[in-house]
Amino acid sequence: MTLKKLIPFFLFLLGFNLYFSQEVVIKEDKVLLDGKQILKAEKINVAQYSFFTMKDDEEILLYRYMDNESPKYGDDDYYVLNFLTEKTKVESRDFTKILNFMNSRKGMEKLIKWLLKERVINSDGELNSERVAIFKEKYDENITERTLR
Repeated sequence: MTLKKLIPFFLFLLGFNLYFSQEVVIKEDKVLLDGKQILKAEKINVAQYSFFTMKDDEEILLYRYMDNESPKYGDDDYYVLNFLTEKTKVESRDFTKILNFMNSRKGMEKLIKWLLKERVINSDGELNSERVAIFKEKYDENITERTLR
């Protein structure tokens, strides 16, 4: 294929991806998916967020940033996703999926997009038990168990 044929093809793919991507916004403690509220959010502090169902206001997810008791050394930092109703914790050092410099709200929007993409949360804001287990298998690094205290 020539370069002239590849450019329109890549532009088409980019446009297709942008057209079908879902917009997630956290505004006034509401998690909106394409303008529809699917969850409630509560910022506890800079390092913690909680997410609640719309149906019965039950806390389903707690996000915590952990500095591993070494605030000046960032290489050992990690985060914990605690799926409370599933009694499942995921600990990871891979911040590429959620990190947004100095803006925890934007980071949490990226987290919800990631969970939607992995089908852990559906478009109604409900957890999928089977997908939570798969998510744990894929991303959990079990940091607490590996850390010496």
